[in-house]
Amino acid sequence: MFTGIVSDVGQVVEMSRKGDIARLVVDCAYDAATVILGASVANAGACLTVVALQPRNIGARLAFDVGAETLAVTTLGALAPGARVNLERPLRIGDELGGHLVSGHVDGVAEIVARDDFEGMSRFRFRCPPALSRFVAVKGSVALDGTSLTVNAVAGDEFETLMIPHTLAVTTWSERRAGERVNLEVDQMARYAARLSGAD
Repeated sequence: MFTGIVSDVGQVVEMSRKGDIARLVVDCAYDAATVILGASVANAGACLTVVALQPRNIGARLAFDVGAETLAVTTLGALAPGARVNLERPLRIGDELGGHLVSGHVDGVAEIVARDDFEGMSRFRFRCPPALSRFVAVKGSVALDGTSLTVNAVAGDEFETLMIPHTLAVTTWSERRAGERVNLEVDQMARYAARLSGAD
């Protein structure tokens, strides 16, 4: 379980595919002594398991195996060496819940339709898959590339969020442009509410 509060931006060292699986290797600032094999780390919002690690002068190099389902429903398969990726370690009991509850199970991919920069901030408009649009509501939460964000406006299958200067500074969002695709996880409460109401 995560909160959508990005705790580091890693750099992709390797993204190699072999059949239905891929190996993702990322350099990060996490202290290697605090990471164990089998630990979970969210990469651009997708929960992955650490399968190998090595200390570096500053931080650690972490390796993850990415399965076929994850490759099919996320943007991870398009990562290349040098790409930067939002990272988050899992929530611990007693930690502050600063964002919202995020599972790290990406529901689909949203497209950036437009970006408007003003006063150090950025307003993004996204288009999400039609099947997921019913879970996106004004003042509700979404996780985009692992970042907890509040929905400011909704129109059909498009919605808007606002990135404040801090978010732009500590995540990959300063680099994002119209036409790019990002990982989307809808709010869990919205998903369960739809299920309980009998929605398909």
